[in-house]
Amino acid sequence: MPTRADIERLAVARHSPSVTVYLPTSPLPDRDEQNRLRARALFDQAIERVRILADTSTAKTVEENLYSLLDDDDFWADLGRSLAVFVTPSGIVEFRLANELTESVTVADRFAITPLLRAVTFPRAAFVLAISQNGARLVEVGADLPAREVDVPGLPRSAERSIGLRSIGGRSPYGRLQGDEGRKVRLTQYARAVDHAVRPLLNGESLPLIVAAAEPLASIYRGVNGYSGLVAAGIDGNPDELTEAQLATAAHTILDDLHAEELASLTEVFADRKNSGRATTDLSDLARAATFGALATLAVDMDAVVHGTVTDDGALVLGDHPAADDPGTDDSRTPAPPGHDALEEIARRALATGARVLAVRAADLPDGVRAAGILRYAV
Repeated sequence: MPTRADIERLAVARHSPSVTVYLPTSPLPDRDEQNRLRARALFDQAIERVRILADTSTAKTVEENLYSLLDDDDFWADLGRSLAVFVTPSGIVEFRLANELTESVTVADRFAITPLLRAVTFPRAAFVLAISQNGARLVEVGADLPAREVDVPGLPRSAERSIGLRSIGGRSPYGRLQGDEGRKVRLTQYARAVDHAVRPLLNGESLPLIVAAAEPLASIYRGVNGYSGLVAAGIDGNPDELTEAQLATAAHTILDDLHAEELASLTEVFADRKNSGRATTDLSDLARAATFGALATLAVDMDAVVHGTVTDDGALVLGDHPAADDPGTDDSRTPAPPGHDALEEIARRALATGARVLAVRAADLPDGVRAAGILRYAV
């Protein structure tokens, strides 16, 4: 699975030719041959384009890189819902994705990264921490693979064993805590021990953390948790009797709600700031804003292509085959090189200046637009 750092690295890479292939795949083992046949057809398309743009030696090296992947039996035995392949004469990088993407082949002097952004925009994956007085377990939930329990060194086996007492409601060694007061203190100690155990595994991760617990332990754990990806919504009730599959089902419902709320919030912010000149759907304005670091958030249609590029001064330049309704065009300028996508270039520049870049479905954007941006300041 790609991280934001992976995408940023691919976004700045420049090599001619750079081949990008996206194809939907099936994670089912009996679809191995079907996945390979589909990949081979797209790989052949890529090789033909490279032969037109590059010399024979370069094309042969790209072909060898792609076909070496086709011949790797172990690779095709473990796929997700989509596959992203990035190839140059010097190497090949692949990512298995949990999102179902549209198949495409691009050959240019840079990689196509917009569809890949979908994997980090709304990941259908999370960690679930199921915690009760009887123990805790960390479960990794994916979009296309069965949920699995993660081995966590030092994870307390129960509240009683964690704090070394036979009863979490008993007195402290000095006899000062008892009853409900003592129980809350003991549960806090236990929750803190759980957090200290799981935090090393979560640090460096970007996936959401969902807590499955009954009260008051759910609230107590939230009070001591140190992971920035903790989700506000949780799985209520005692999780002891829930299987990994049941936890995953509940987690996916929470993730769907979380993504819907996030889109609704962005739509509300966009409408509010558009009236003050701090939001736009005009590609020319977005290109200029991305160039000068004015974009705070950018949402792009993950399936759209606008043939063109962006100049050093932020001007939008259309390519040889732009759509007739592309906004912000200037036909007096020299067309962009074939294979360049202006949306890609806007997204790259936004990423480079620290903006949050989201790849969304067309239905998630205002009608008829390919991108929408929230600005740090008016341009």
